[in-house]
Amino acid sequence: MSDPSAQHQQAHPAVPILHEQRLDEVLGAVPERGRARYRPHRVGMVWRSKVFRAGAVIVALLLCGLVILALVREQTGPEGFLVGLGLAVLPVPLLMAAFRWLDRVEPGPWRNLIFSFAWGACAAALVAIIANSFATRWIATATADPASADTLGATVIAPVVEESAKAAAVLLIFLFRRREFSGVVDGIVVAGFTATGFAFTENILYLGNAFGEDQQLGSSGFASVTAGTFFVRIVMSPFAHPLFTVLTGLGFGFAAVSARRHRVRRIALPVLGLLLSMGLHALWNGSSAFGPYGFYAVYGIVMVPAFGLVTWLAIWSRQRELRTLAAELPAYAAAGWLTPAEPSALSSMRARGMARDLARHWQQDRTRGRAAARAVAEYESFATSLAGLRRRARHGAVGPDFGARERELLHHLWQRREVAAPALTHAARLTSHRGPHHGRHAHAGRHAPMPYGYGYGGPAQGYGPAPAPAPGNGPGYGPAYGQPQAYPYGQPQPQPQPYGYGYGDPGSVRPTPR
Repeated sequence: MSDPSAQHQQAHPAVPILHEQRLDEVLGAVPERGRARYRPHRVGMVWRSKVFRAGAVIVALLLCGLVILALVREQTGPEGFLVGLGLAVLPVPLLMAAFRWLDRVEPGPWRNLIFSFAWGACAAALVAIIANSFATRWIATATADPASADTLGATVIAPVVEESAKAAAVLLIFLFRRREFSGVVDGIVVAGFTATGFAFTENILYLGNAFGEDQQLGSSGFASVTAGTFFVRIVMSPFAHPLFTVLTGLGFGFAAVSARRHRVRRIALPVLGLLLSMGLHALWNGSSAFGPYGFYAVYGIVMVPAFGLVTWLAIWSRQRELRTLAAELPAYAAAGWLTPAEPSALSSMRARGMARDLARHWQQDRTRGRAAARAVAEYESFATSLAGLRRRARHGAVGPDFGARERELLHHLWQRREVAAPALTHAARLTSHRGPHHGRHAHAGRHAPMPYGYGYGGPAQGYGPAPAPAPGNGPGYGPAYGQPQAYPYGQPQPQPQPYGYGYGDPGSVRPTPR
């Protein structure tokens, strides 16, 4: 079969070749620097630099952080700011750990999560404070009713402004980090980190103002405004803002796995998620208008079930990623890229953790042990990305660069397989049945025998390439997964073409001999 990517490349016009005898003529035809009509846009060239873009984003977020810091400190006072900061930081590690746990199957890069948290805490919070204050003052001036202006601002203006500001972070990562935003879990995690940062700044403001009010009234203890605000915002509803914005993240996540031909769906789903987040936010803010028990009614009838539903959907999406590994990776195992046991091990979080422990404890020192465990973790991440890419290709959600991305991921796996393959294979054996080795982490990794007699933990060998298999061993790996032959596991079975984007022939996913 023909390769669509090759056809696409052939469609471009050929680059003309300059002959040596005409080189002087071509150079002589170039005008002088001052007479040149075309001049490259230097600003565009500078913006293409990754260092410049990263520096610009960091500087912008730092400026937003300084401004929001000054505004919050001005409203709460120095003492109120410190009290609010100390209390608002308490739920942040728990929320971040929960979202990071959800992202363990295919962990996203920390730079995206740090950017999301910083955007929520600095940029989105700054936009919300300025826009909400301006809108509330304008409504109060236009209606001459400050009380109704506050109510309208909290129930209508604030949800629209705040959720739009938070959604901007999800949109930016969706557009500019598309390879790292591949599904529903990524949308949930990015949105959760953004909302956690926003709630952190907002809680500083509310708790600091409550502390200042208590100082004026002389209140203290459980009857103080600070204690009440802490109970409502930190104890009862630390998940409120993450829940709102996660609905937007779900919209972007479902759009990421939708087929490229469904353009309307890919646009409508994020918009629908944003509208749902605004609606739920407005209902939460306006719960006090339903009477003295309106807050508790909305909390029990709407917020808790919504939180449970989103939590179930997040865990289901996480398990779906593991099922994708079990369904898609056997094709690469049959072609020789993976060992037969690896798809089973990679689709089990328990086996993946055990494989990292095995690789660490098989080494002679801690330095090489940490490096080996890191190599296994990277191998697991690349394998997860490969399975997700193949699944999206099955549903038409990838572009014509599928073949290049597949080769890139396979290359990363091939570089780390001499470390990861034995550990994952051994972990699959230990987790496949209950026995004396049935366990996890330290005791399994520390006392498990090294597979196949050799391993790669020798003082001189480290965890690098093992010796090539001796002649006569037949196809496959010799002791300790040595240098692979053309077909490590015998003649591979013909595999279907990877959904029209791959290399063309049925054997296109075969490993090449080194």
